[in-house]
Amino acid sequence: MGTFKLPDLGEGLAEAEILEWHVKPGDRVLVDQPMVSVETAKAVVEVPVPFSGTVTVLHGAVGDIVATGAPLIDFDFDSDTVVGSMPATSEEELVESAAVVRTHNGGDVRTRAVPVARALAKRLGLELEAIEGSGSDGLIRLDDVLAHASIGATPTAKGLAPPAGTIPEPLRGARRAMAHSMSMSRDQVSGSTVCDDADIHHWTRRGAFMPRLIRAMLAACDAEPALNAWYDSASNSRLVLDHIDLAIAVDTPGGLIVPVLRNIRNKTPDELRAAIAAQKDAAHRRSTAPEDLRDFTLMLSNFGTLAGRYGIPLVVPPAVAILGAGKVREDAVVAAGAVVAHRRMPLSLSFDHRCVTGGEACRFLAAVIADLEKPD
Repeated sequence: MGTFKLPDLGEGLAEAEILEWHVKPGDRVLVDQPMVSVETAKAVVEVPVPFSGTVTVLHGAVGDIVATGAPLIDFDFDSDTVVGSMPATSEEELVESAAVVRTHNGGDVRTRAVPVARALAKRLGLELEAIEGSGSDGLIRLDDVLAHASIGATPTAKGLAPPAGTIPEPLRGARRAMAHSMSMSRDQVSGSTVCDDADIHHWTRRGAFMPRLIRAMLAACDAEPALNAWYDSASNSRLVLDHIDLAIAVDTPGGLIVPVLRNIRNKTPDELRAAIAAQKDAAHRRSTAPEDLRDFTLMLSNFGTLAGRYGIPLVVPPAVAILGAGKVREDAVVAAGAVVAHRRMPLSLSFDHRCVTGGEACRFLAAVIADLEKPD
């Protein structure tokens, strides 16, 4: 008998919500047949059966939130059918070689943690030494890291009792993913924002702002490459990237989805429009592929299609910049000595001031404006 634990699905999140079980206790199952559908990082992911055998226990019902690394399902499995290595059921067997830290008196203190707890703490920028382990001999488990980061805490656990007659609504799916991303931004980014306007009076075609914004961001990356980068706070280093994988914010009834347009430098205008349409359609159908939600190098939010003039878009690490476009409107401007009405697009560029200078941000924004102000 063995226990299969929820694997790291590559979404950068610590948990997943069970949407549907495709098996039940007593079922004989084969490797790679559908086992369970879960939602994590704004996408629905189907986890296949890892090895042949008989299902004995399901560790969670539909709607439950399961932590990465927590027990998911038990099997009586057939010999010689395991795909890869079977996760150990004993927590002690999963303990990594502990990191050594020096104390003030010169002694050594060893911090013991299971691998998934160590990985999550690193992802959240938490020091293991500050986390109290609940396992044997102070072993730090996944739940200890989640509790230390206040992930999954209920309002009453935080001392915020709900008003009488009301029931708190747990954040799920896209909203839960947004909460994680914004918390990470708050804790890990030193944000700053610069704003300006682009005069688009000479545009002959209305609407279809997204392709023009993307074209302008391509021009800006050529003028100032420093904003198309990743920053690693652990090593205090940045990586300026040649390729541009642009994350675009899509508003849906289920919450904010941020799919990624890959290698936009290499796309023709028609290919770019098709990619935008495909990602928006997938976001609304909640069918965005997990790989289309990660590893972006730059971000764009065209919130002006709804409302709002300027904003303070939040950078999600390891990216270092996000451009926000506000609602286009007519402004009174002075042209050739006369006051006239021109259509202008408000722009808000947020950046991580730890690794991007104000000058670099302003040059990037100036290049965006210069490209947007060109005629169609």
